[in-house]
Amino acid sequence: MKVQDVMTKSPRYCTGGMNLAQATELLWEGGCGALPVIDESQKVIGILTDRDICIRLGTNNARPSDVTVAQAMSSKVATCRVDEEIHCALKRMAARKVRRLPVVSSGGKLEGMLCASELLLRARHDDGSRPELSVENVVSALRGICVHCPPVCTCA
Repeated sequence: MKVQDVMTKSPRYCTGGMNLAQATELLWEGGCGALPVIDESQKVIGILTDRDICIRLGTNNARPSDVTVAQAMSSKVATCRVDEEIHCALKRMAARKVRRLPVVSSGGKLEGMLCASELLLRARHDDGSRPELSVENVVSALRGICVHCPPVCTCA
């Protein structure tokens, strides 16, 4: 099974120049917890999570309309490719401790979003029939994501 078979197509996204009030509205309207951040050529340059917004505003006593997405986003974003095997993407989620991966083309352009919650809803129990995406596969990745790192984390 490939990432393209289970990804969310045409996900919501934002740009680095938008402010956090605008990005928060996109999160609210889309019922999502993260937005890929793209540049003028649609290439993914970062990711902004609801947690990023809370931490940035809470630690700087700032108004959302005064802070740009670029100031709050994570620029070391883990991505996956549309043609990648789903099990490779699950391993990347566990290794990078993320529940969401922007899906990009070979040129780095945003194609979709892969979310652990959506994968769990699509997965099937491994009852001996060997589903392409089993609940056990997703739970294994979630366990890897949830394992706490020591205070000085050297996670990949």
